[in-house]
Amino acid sequence: MSDRFGFKPDMDVFKMLSDFKMPSIPAMPDMEALAAAQRKNIEAFSAANRVALEGAQAVARRHMEILQQSVAEMTEAMKALSATDAPQDKAAKQAELAKSTYEKAVANLQELAELIQRSNSEALGLLNKRFAEAMDEVKGLVGKQAK
Repeated sequence: MSDRFGFKPDMDVFKMLSDFKMPSIPAMPDMEALAAAQRKNIEAFSAANRVALEGAQAVARRHMEILQQSVAEMTEAMKALSATDAPQDKAAKQAELAKSTYEKAVANLQELAELIQRSNSEALGLLNKRFAEAMDEVKGLVGKQAK
């Protein structure tokens, strides 16, 4: 007679456990190599973050320079417009001012976009390089375990 779990009173549990076979576990991975790989990963992320931060700071500095330059140019343009008396001259100066302002704005935006792209490319390059190295390390570890 057995209980509701299927155990019989005369069952030897210790005998059953000793007969139980564990599946074979491959050799433990090289923990030192794994720790070194993680350290390299953290270093790569840290370097990428540093590059991205420096890029963001460069963009912010350049943006501030552009704003200061724009305010100075606008002040000069307003002085020049107020000195002109004839309506035709004012209209011509306003059209010229609008055109040059637009061209400078486009050039400034393009410059800022290039700064951002350069910074992002450098940071991503660091991460891509580390990823390729990590894949080579994984291949090496798997190759060691297979031997």
